[in-house]
Amino acid sequence: MKFVPESTIDQMLERLEGGRDDFEDVVKDFSKQQPFLLGFLCSEAFELLTNEERDYMLYLSIVIWMSILQLHPGAARLPEKLIGDTEENNWEVLKTVTARRFRERIDIFFENYPQEDLLAFVEDGLVYDPEREFITDEGREYLFIALKTVIDSFDQYLKTR
Repeated sequence: MKFVPESTIDQMLERLEGGRDDFEDVVKDFSKQQPFLLGFLCSEAFELLTNEERDYMLYLSIVIWMSILQLHPGAARLPEKLIGDTEENNWEVLKTVTARRFRERIDIFFENYPQEDLLAFVEDGLVYDPEREFITDEGREYLFIALKTVIDSFDQYLKTR
């Protein structure tokens, strides 16, 4: 997959936050084009998340998806098995980390990562901020793994296309 720069991510945020794109319409497009990815984000695996956290996870996933579409128009539907296998691999890596603080726990994922700007976008969206007090300590890692899985799944899939 082509490298997605911060400038592309910022453009997609501006589109959504500036009202250039109706978010409900974008969600409909996302659900049609990526039904397995939407199913993953709405799965039982994330039941412990609050409704606000789940909505935020969907929002960040859509920003990631829109950013990728800018460089890969018409990116194909991700296979369900790829998403599941990718998530499992991410959890396995996280299990090896002994650090306690969130940023230290996720450092391992940044080593030689091909989509560093997208991953930094995810990290920035999950660190403590008074505007995001709704993110629980328990939910933070689940959100990170889910969003990293979104990036990784696209990266892996598009490398084969």
